[in-house]
Amino acid sequence: MKFRTAVRLPLFAAVLVAAAPAVPAAQAAPGCPQARVEVAVPAGVPVLDWSENLTVDAAGNLWVARLWRQQLQRYDATGALTATISVEYPGAPRLGPDGLLYVVFGDAPTAGDRGGVLRLDPAAADPVPEVVVAGLTMPNGADFGPDGRLYLATANGVVRLRADGTLDPEWAIDAPAANGIAVDGDTAYLTSNGDALGRVSRAPLADPAAHTVVAELTNGGLPDFVDDLVWHGGALYAATLTGRLVRIDPASGAACAVLGTQPLTALAADPARPGTLLASTEGGSILRITPGE
Repeated sequence: MKFRTAVRLPLFAAVLVAAAPAVPAAQAAPGCPQARVEVAVPAGVPVLDWSENLTVDAAGNLWVARLWRQQLQRYDATGALTATISVEYPGAPRLGPDGLLYVVFGDAPTAGDRGGVLRLDPAAADPVPEVVVAGLTMPNGADFGPDGRLYLATANGVVRLRADGTLDPEWAIDAPAANGIAVDGDTAYLTSNGDALGRVSRAPLADPAAHTVVAELTNGGLPDFVDDLVWHGGALYAATLTGRLVRIDPASGAACAVLGTQPLTALAADPARPGTLLASTEGGSILRITPGE
């Protein structure tokens, strides 16, 4: 969950949410396949260790963005912490086609337009980041497309970087308070909470102006703040503020909560375990989730 320019929650409210007890996993909606969940990395200090986003690199290391610590952390396959890198309000880390790790920074209102993207060598013992682009307002989610370009969800909508690392001024998706983004083939799927809370939409990479709504997520009849999303097993999975993991059929827009747990912030596939997802949380723990069949 983020504090967006268009939809901003007070810090004390986020603290209360992050410190709240986990909701039992049995709260998946009736008729939905029940997901299984286990803790992959235990929580540390409540709120301070908020895990904002995550990814797994080619060597199987887990990278976690600790938003309020302003750190990017690397864990090996045993769960041991092997590197800590200072990053101003880190958002999504994503492995690039060049083998380098690209990391969003400036994902907080106090960062203003000082956000951007840095990159580093994930295999280095002590990775040294370098800035690729700056001047973005609260960049958050990120994903690489099949064209090798990096697509970024920011407070002002979705933008993309060209191969040389510069912004493409001819390409953008108008989606206020864009949050997460997942590219599948020639289509970008994204979440946003500006025009409407809980909105999941899509746009063709070749025609970003053809931006259409896929689903509006609700919980108990009320809009649900939606965070990041991932493409997995032929469906979209979205993480929400209320702790729900929601499976979305991109063709019909049908949505079903397969898990209810603590507030979720982002999702990532684990190449070592193809049937599972890793989830970051406001409480700081990293969860391993196996969606039901």
